[in-house]
Amino acid sequence: MIQVTKVKNRKRNNKVILTDEILDSKNLNAEEKKFFKRKFKTNKVQFLKTTKGITFVVNTKKEPSDNIRTAGFKVHQELKNIKNCTIICKNATNMLLFLEGFILSNYQFLKYFGDAKEKVNKINSLHVITNASDKEITAQLNLLKSVYWAKDMVNEPVSYLNAIRIAEEFETKGMEANFNVDIFEQTKIESLKMGGLLAVNQGSETPATFTIMEYKPKNAVNKKPYVLVGKGVVYDTGGLSLKPTPNSMDFMKTDMGGAACVSGTIYALALNKIPVHVIALVPATDNRPGKNAYAPGDVVTMFDGTTVEVLNTDAEGRMVLADAIAYANKYKPELIIDAATLTGASVRAVGVKTAVFMGNAKEKYMKLLEKTGQETHDRVVRFPFWDEWKEEMKSDIADLKNLGGPYAGMITAGKFLEHFAEFPYIHIDLSNAYLHSANNYNGKGATGAGVRLLYNFFKELSN
Repeated sequence: MIQVTKVKNRKRNNKVILTDEILDSKNLNAEEKKFFKRKFKTNKVQFLKTTKGITFVVNTKKEPSDNIRTAGFKVHQELKNIKNCTIICKNATNMLLFLEGFILSNYQFLKYFGDAKEKVNKINSLHVITNASDKEITAQLNLLKSVYWAKDMVNEPVSYLNAIRIAEEFETKGMEANFNVDIFEQTKIESLKMGGLLAVNQGSETPATFTIMEYKPKNAVNKKPYVLVGKGVVYDTGGLSLKPTPNSMDFMKTDMGGAACVSGTIYALALNKIPVHVIALVPATDNRPGKNAYAPGDVVTMFDGTTVEVLNTDAEGRMVLADAIAYANKYKPELIIDAATLTGASVRAVGVKTAVFMGNAKEKYMKLLEKTGQETHDRVVRFPFWDEWKEEMKSDIADLKNLGGPYAGMITAGKFLEHFAEFPYIHIDLSNAYLHSANNYNGKGATGAGVRLLYNFFKELSN
């Protein structure tokens, strides 16, 4: 990731100036002020190239926060192949927003390219002149580092990131950031009778894992923990209910976006020592049609004893999440939040510019999550969660079935999962975890969806 250093004076020819008023800038000479003044009000991002270097001016007056992030993206497009630059912005908030957009824009996943050294962006160092404190800058960089990690995991193919390797990733980050990681292997999962996770894993050559991550600082403000649950289906063929390949199975390496979200969140909270007690649970497996794969018509007994009739093996995410949510009850949490790339219905409803959320938690949590989404632009849109949708999950031969009716699939999936939560619950369907075309600073591929959202949600709760 780009190195950021706070300095007092500009020592580099390439500079970016974020300002509300062009005439107030002491970092422009008279000729530069004359050039930028002409279109300052209409062109929010301008630049001037000279033999000495390149100068950008960004008009931040009354600009929404995401416009400043997007300005970071626009500037990055011009500077990505220049080694260094100085960014000048006295306003701490605007500086942090600009850095967020700029550094997110610089993310690349080049691991499997033979010519990666030629493809890599050359920008590697930023000097900043700002009123933002060293602590604030470090905290922002730690958050972005966590988003980068989440993106890396989602972009990795299952040939590398299987259920065992993803648990090892969590363990490595736990040692770095000082949070506890406990990994349950197949025999432990079997002894716990996690029927949903074990059923989905039946078609796989790779054993399932169940990872518990816990960050519990001594100064935590919450007496009861917040528990995150992330779907860790590292690859989803659909099982015997096989997916088509084009625009479906061919990008199902991304089906562990929920696992990346919750692990990235706890990693960022620990790195920045946010005073909240948070636990993250990740049930991990791939879903394949091989071996003794579970089949439509099967009845599975879940961790909490609930019986589920399987109507479609491609509705596997809710099977593994249900066991993890039921396990979360043992902590008697203040709140359970799950994050998952769960349904195509959510994508059809809202596209990929936002995630969907719903739940039965206190209104203060629902409103805070929505507010945090707007502030971070890692957005969520609230869907209804009425009990009428429970009716669609009733089975003729078991307690529940794993498939609802033809409509509102994202809601029926949420109502299925709610059955397993004995404590206040929020469900996030990450329709925005992966992009097939770039969208400014998010870029093409994995977005790290939910990490900035949930980190800032818990940071707000810690205040």
